[in-house]
Amino acid sequence: MVDGMHAKDILIDGYGRIQEEVHAALDGLGPDELHHRPAADANSIAWLVWHLTRVQDDHVADAFDLDQVWLAQGWEKRFGLDLPRHDTGYAHTPAKVAKVRVESADLLTGYYDAVHEQTLGCLRALAAKDLERIVDERWDPPVSLGVRLVSVLSDDLQHVGQAAYLRGLL
Repeated sequence: MVDGMHAKDILIDGYGRIQEEVHAALDGLGPDELHHRPAADANSIAWLVWHLTRVQDDHVADAFDLDQVWLAQGWEKRFGLDLPRHDTGYAHTPAKVAKVRVESADLLTGYYDAVHEQTLGCLRALAAKDLERIVDERWDPPVSLGVRLVSVLSDDLQHVGQAAYLRGLL
């Protein structure tokens, strides 16, 4: 065992891996590559990264009773998407996926990095007992903070893996 390693250290490492993969998936891509969809009902790299970032932003902010970076830091205005302010991309139709268009990968990495910083701040402040705190009563069983953080980590890794796969198709 590493000296004093705790669950929060594993979570910090896991979220750091998402950041690395987001940057790798977006590195050097222009608008055509970011918005390429291999089929009419498929997601684009831009949508996948935007969505995984929105989910992390939404879920972490909610779990820690914070404002979403999307709104608090003006990212919603910078993106200028024709979508509702609190939209995370959940259950998007192909038409809504098409609305997620950006001029550069820098906008996506900038937003992801801002969300990542907020997430890391939350994770660094965790005590082991915090992971047991119930953050969502709508499920049976209710969702603890630890379960929510692992769920977001899993979802984000799946989506960034899809973005990497799409990049490989280009």
